[in-house]
Amino acid sequence: MGYFMARNLARHPTAHISSPVLVWNRTKAKSEQLVKELGESKVQIAADPEEVARECDIVFTNLASDEVVKDVFLKFEKALKSVMSFKPKIFVETSTVFPALAGELDNLISSTGHARLVMAPVFGPPPAADTAQLIIVMAGDYRSKKEIAHILVPAVGRKIIDLGGNLEKAPTFKLIGNSFILGTLEILAETLTLGEKSGIPANQVYGLIKDIMPAPPVINYGEKMVNDLFDGSNGFAIDGGIKDSMHIRRLTTDLDSPMPALDSAHQHLLTARALHAAKKARGHSVFETLDWSSLVAGARVAAGLDGFDSGKHSKVVPED
Repeated sequence: MGYFMARNLARHPTAHISSPVLVWNRTKAKSEQLVKELGESKVQIAADPEEVARECDIVFTNLASDEVVKDVFLKFEKALKSVMSFKPKIFVETSTVFPALAGELDNLISSTGHARLVMAPVFGPPPAADTAQLIIVMAGDYRSKKEIAHILVPAVGRKIIDLGGNLEKAPTFKLIGNSFILGTLEILAETLTLGEKSGIPANQVYGLIKDIMPAPPVINYGEKMVNDLFDGSNGFAIDGGIKDSMHIRRLTTDLDSPMPALDSAHQHLLTARALHAAKKARGHSVFETLDWSSLVAGARVAAGLDGFDSGKHSKVVPED
């Protein structure tokens, strides 16, 4: 996600962003790949996050977990306090994090006196990031949001949803949206599994689903489930899905708002990851990393079917 977003920002300089864009990634090879793709006139590599904070007026972050986000922002805080400059800076956090973290991040960077935070998580899979079709949810002060919105649309996304000044509202909205997507995946997995267990081929059930609910996520994830296309390198990796489901379940607990479908989805994600780890240990895994659509493996196994190889399901015929 971050790679595509950085690339699209570098490709579309504006009055607010001039070339080259300064990038940093924990895996330096990814930054080097971006330089190779666009050239040094558009992209330069920072030595560390501190250099990004010191040199840039606007900083975008897209990271894997809350722990990593906070660690990077602690480095930003240290760098800002070491610089004798009062030029305003805007930090834009686009990761999926638990809402309470927004306040912690704001305290870190606002303590310097000249930095502001915008929370701006994004909706869309990597292909949507590649084609600048993300939906961006924003919370923060009005002037900062307005400036960032002009940068991100149309360079990175197609739409902004403004949730006001409370920074926690943006990550909350992101978790609500992801709860709908993950719940849909769970129902899709259970429906396809029921069809297979009853002796009706999954592709026929999938055909009906496409006819009555032709939403792009349903179609895309349904195709992955039906055809066992669980490659996490081409989708949303299962570890990220489990992290998100943990955040959603924590949010539902804090707000006393039960979501049973999410509980089932979480357990099926864990089952799929455990099955995959066992296959990797035996040298039998097909993919290095699973996509979160592989949660269907949990539903399949619970029904007595093979988790990852639907080709074996035709041999399972329910008894009269």
